[in-house]
Amino acid sequence: MTGTPHPAPPPVLALVESNTTGSGREFAAAARRLGLRPVVLTARPERYPYLAADGVDHLPVDTEDPAAVRKAADELAGAPGGLSGVTSSSEYYVATAAATAAALGLPAPDADAIARCRRKDLQRAALATAGLAPGFRTVTGPDAALDAARALGYPVVAKPTTGSGSVGVRLCPGPDSLHRHMTGLLAAATDERGRPVPRRALVERYVDGPEYSVETFDTTPVAVVAKHLGPAPHFVETGHDFPADVPGALTAALADAALAALAALGLGWGAAHTELRVGPDGPVVIEVNPRPAGGMIPALVRLGSGFDLVSATVARAVGRSPDLRARPRVRTAIRFAVAREAGTVTALGGLDAARAVPGVAHAEFTTAPGERITLTHSFRDRVGYALATDPADLTDPAGSADPAAPTTARTAADRAAHAARLLTVTTAPERTP
Repeated sequence: MTGTPHPAPPPVLALVESNTTGSGREFAAAARRLGLRPVVLTARPERYPYLAADGVDHLPVDTEDPAAVRKAADELAGAPGGLSGVTSSSEYYVATAAATAAALGLPAPDADAIARCRRKDLQRAALATAGLAPGFRTVTGPDAALDAARALGYPVVAKPTTGSGSVGVRLCPGPDSLHRHMTGLLAAATDERGRPVPRRALVERYVDGPEYSVETFDTTPVAVVAKHLGPAPHFVETGHDFPADVPGALTAALADAALAALAALGLGWGAAHTELRVGPDGPVVIEVNPRPAGGMIPALVRLGSGFDLVSATVARAVGRSPDLRARPRVRTAIRFAVAREAGTVTALGGLDAARAVPGVAHAEFTTAPGERITLTHSFRDRVGYALATDPADLTDPAGSADPAAPTTARTAADRAAHAARLLTVTTAPERTP
């Protein structure tokens, strides 16, 4: 007698580490929607609460060791279901994922190009050769930084040559602030993930102007996003608007500059997130990141246009061809709640009120009671967000009214900002031993 056959196990998508918030969780969900089994290769699974909450499999792997990642991928390839792809939602591991996938004959971008892009000094050199980046110098000491700033002219931006999320990035208006920041920056032996960092930093000419990002997939621009930053001298991203409310000629110029940057860096496979500022002479490339955007931008773009950057990235990683046609249909905005005080989180409040704001599609905290907040003046200071839509539908030239807000008719940005202000985080100060 023949029993009921068991379904074949789904193929595996290996994810090398993850973002700690936002799109990391979405990568695993997107893999499942595509009939894959996500498996996160990680040295510290406790970094990712969604693994337990969503029942996502993980393997303990020393992800700082490419050979260990390759060995884990080989084991998954030999398991039931096999291995269909290797990728990462974390900027720190995109090059490792690409090299591992290529070594196994799986779909992959150019790992060497991604590794060069991750080195911001090498990236700047390639972009400067193409005439796309602001003037810069690579330095190894505070005195060299002062020499560089004298040549470039103040104010300057000082930043590490590795990292992400504005960690260690600072606007320095004069020599005193630059010397202080560089002394601390170059003394650091590890980054926020505990990974060794080179004793090198960048000093760049400051471009004073509005900031945008261009989200591309392969060589197709799919979104131009306006960025909002917190107060100087830091560059904490406090919100994004999609589509950016700029003239069509500027939208095209931003997209063209982003594509030129990808070509200069040997990129153009899968998702990339290019940050630009518009100075007196037009768009200037600030940075290219060879992966989908962070800061919940993929969710913003998906809500506003229907184009899912995360699902497209997962599809590309397993050899499928996503539909790259983005169709902007509604304005969207996200605003972040940013921690103002360090300490241990004792209570969260206002989430129901934030979700009840007309037009708010999503509102969440990205911290929890018991977690410790250390102010870093980077993306790590964000503790929650609200994502909202506009009352006007972009597909309707007349602008359809929103019945939920007939008198206020708030814009997406108004709604998101109002909801984010309702999110409250109470902390207790750290006790001194």
